[in-house]
Amino acid sequence: MPGLNDLRILIADDHEIVRRGLKKVLSSRQGWAVCGEAATGREAIAMAAQYRPDIVVMDISMPGLNGLEATRKIRKMLPKAGILILSLHYSDQLVREVVDAGARAYLLKSDATRDLLHAIEALATRRSFFTSGAAQTLIDGFCNQDSGKSGTLLRHRLSSREREIVQLLAEGKSSKEVAVALNISVKTAETHRANIMRKLEMHSVSELVRYAVRHQMIEA
Repeated sequence: MPGLNDLRILIADDHEIVRRGLKKVLSSRQGWAVCGEAATGREAIAMAAQYRPDIVVMDISMPGLNGLEATRKIRKMLPKAGILILSLHYSDQLVREVVDAGARAYLLKSDATRDLLHAIEALATRRSFFTSGAAQTLIDGFCNQDSGKSGTLLRHRLSSREREIVQLLAEGKSSKEVAVALNISVKTAETHRANIMRKLEMHSVSELVRYAVRHQMIEA
């Protein structure tokens, strides 16, 4: 990664006014350049491939593909890039999922004005930055990683493709629309849907929507 005073930053957020605000703050630092602005998770992946940013500032809730799934794909493509996840809400489970996705910074949008530049500086110098309370969550998670609760979470763990399908279904897409969006057959989409319901022990789309909202795959 280049030095602290020479950074290329990609912003991904589905709200233009938020992207504008982030760009204004980030561009205030000499040597920091916003190389791209994405409105969806898939746009973020495409722009990351095109511009190869040093830092990605990623909203967690975006249509089509949420920030966590986009982060997983960008990390595979650009393992040295630092990724900062922005969220409206905090939860212990979300902190664990942010880390599992490969992001090393997690910031509440309400704290962005105060902490955004500090978080970017941390990533640029290969350090982590987590919003208040998250560090203790991570420590507790490591201490309890062998607990029965962790085992339950592992049993319910969804694959990357299954998480994509959960989001699309929760957004109201039919199996046919999911198949078109992901370039798979309708039968494959329906098989994934059945497997997801079985893993999550759910029986209706409304339950799936609540799951997606709770995990910030979609906005309420």
